[in-house]
Amino acid sequence: MQSKQIIIAIDGFSSCGKSTVAKQVARILGYNYIDTGAMYRAITLFCLRNELIENQKVREDELINRLDDIHIEFRFNAELQRSETILNGENVEEEIRQLPVSENVSQVSTIGEVRKKMVRLQQEMGSKKGIVMDGRDIGTVVFPNAELKIFMTASPRVRAQRRYDELMGKGQEVSLDEIISNIEMRDHIDQTREESPLRRADDALILDNSHLTHEEQLQWVIDRVNKALENENCH
Repeated sequence: MQSKQIIIAIDGFSSCGKSTVAKQVARILGYNYIDTGAMYRAITLFCLRNELIENQKVREDELINRLDDIHIEFRFNAELQRSETILNGENVEEEIRQLPVSENVSQVSTIGEVRKKMVRLQQEMGSKKGIVMDGRDIGTVVFPNAELKIFMTASPRVRAQRRYDELMGKGQEVSLDEIISNIEMRDHIDQTREESPLRRADDALILDNSHLTHEEQLQWVIDRVNKALENENCH
């Protein structure tokens, strides 16, 4: 009998390592990985390129009118063994990770029409199951019936240090204080926005990885995945 496939929803705060874990889990299971944060980052990049953001204020009406001009997909890069974000046919994987996008993505992702379009697209991508999806509202809004929901958290200082190390490793000149304030601002915006605020689903398992290694947290997740798959295949 073929094993059933499930939807794995990983939510949590920014710079918690959600994407890293989600990608690894997807690779181990042979599932599709969908980076919802990258989708909002791609829209933010579109806004920056088209001057729809000024002083961290989004021209909402203009953006909503142009949502149909924005096409996002993911392509697997076999050479680098990773899924990459494609915006209107262009690979923008590197550009969407840079600070100008990070500083504006929360403002873009609070816009109701933007979230509705992205949720529809995400639900479409996950309709056949066998996916790992990470974001802010996957277990609460996009897939409230996901078979496994995980909510990741870590202290702001730990998250800022990780982000700092990552950006410095890519040769970007950044200050730790700037990143701490960026993370605290994003946490506040994510939790207080009207449309799909960041919150833990009632049935989500909490993973606080402040003091865990990559290996420890991956093992923690895989153990829960195996348990969820067992439950599914028993039904």
